[in-house]
Amino acid sequence: MIKKLLTLNVVAAMLWAGAVAAQENQADTTTAPQTQAGADLDLGEEGPRVGSRYIKEEHGDWMISCVKTEAGEDPCFLRQILAGDQGQPIADITIQNLPEGSPAAARATVVVPLEILLQAQLALSIDGAPGKRYNYHHCNPVGCLAQLGFTQGDIDAMKAGTTATLSLVSLLAPTQLLEMEVSLAGFTAGFDTLEPAQN
Repeated sequence: MIKKLLTLNVVAAMLWAGAVAAQENQADTTTAPQTQAGADLDLGEEGPRVGSRYIKEEHGDWMISCVKTEAGEDPCFLRQILAGDQGQPIADITIQNLPEGSPAAARATVVVPLEILLQAQLALSIDGAPGKRYNYHHCNPVGCLAQLGFTQGDIDAMKAGTTATLSLVSLLAPTQLLEMEVSLAGFTAGFDTLEPAQN
């Protein structure tokens, strides 16, 4: 019996203390200045996150792809994704304009699928003209990369051209040349909008 009374007294004291605290809080809210409902809510931010890629513009078959930075001076490059017969992406080419006085007028990175014959090199020709061969730089789980340097003559030919052709050799068919077309529609407009890359 004593334990029950003690328990009831403790519960009653807790309820009473809670009621007093509630009254005090209510008194505080009546005297304190009212804040606007939802003022402490995060309304979110628009646009891409820092470090993520986004498409700034599109020119024909090319896009201006940029990387978001905290400083706001986002580096951008010209990009085209090459698709296979069933629309699946099989290669990626990105081009950056270089400052005057650089050894090359532009640099490009080409990503092609794995299981290619590295010794056969990557070749690029424009409108069927004799092409140039480039060594692969390295491979990673995404694919194999080649870093190309374009002269001003290469850029002028691409601006005047219709189609470029990337050629490579697969390990699965080492006696056959695999060719991928790169559309040059929109290349001139896209390239001319690029700011020179910062070294």
